[in-house]
Amino acid sequence: MFCKYCGKQVQDGSTFCPHCGKSFQEKVEYSAPPQQRYSRYEPDPRDAPSGGFAVLGFFFPLIGLILYLVWKDELPQRAHSCGKGALVGVVVYVVVWILAMIAMCGIVNAAMSLPVVAAA
Repeated sequence: MFCKYCGKQVQDGSTFCPHCGKSFQEKVEYSAPPQQRYSRYEPDPRDAPSGGFAVLGFFFPLIGLILYLVWKDELPQRAHSCGKGALVGVVVYVVVWILAMIAMCGIVNAAMSLPVVAAA
C-alpha cells in the first residue's frame, strides 16, 4: 500500500505513514450541536383574569360557559374567570331555588292546615 500524502510505500494495515507522519484514518469532524434559541414567553396582554367577565358569568351562567369554551385555548386566564363566575352562579341559583322550594312547601302546608271558614 502507498501513502496517499507522500506516495511512499508503507506496510498494509498501518494507521499512519512512517515517512510523513500523516494518519490514514478518516478524521471525523465533530461539530457542536446547533444551539436552540428559546424565545421568552410573552403572555397575551388581552389575557388577564377579569372580574367583569366573572360577574357576567355569575349572572348569565350560559354565556359564561360559552365564553369559557371559546377562550379556553386562546385566553386561558380570562376563560378561567368566566368559568368560575358561571360555576358560582349555577351553585348560587341552585341553592336559592332549593330554599325557595322549601319556603313554598312551608307556605302551602301552612295554608292547608288553616281552618276553612264558611261564609254565612
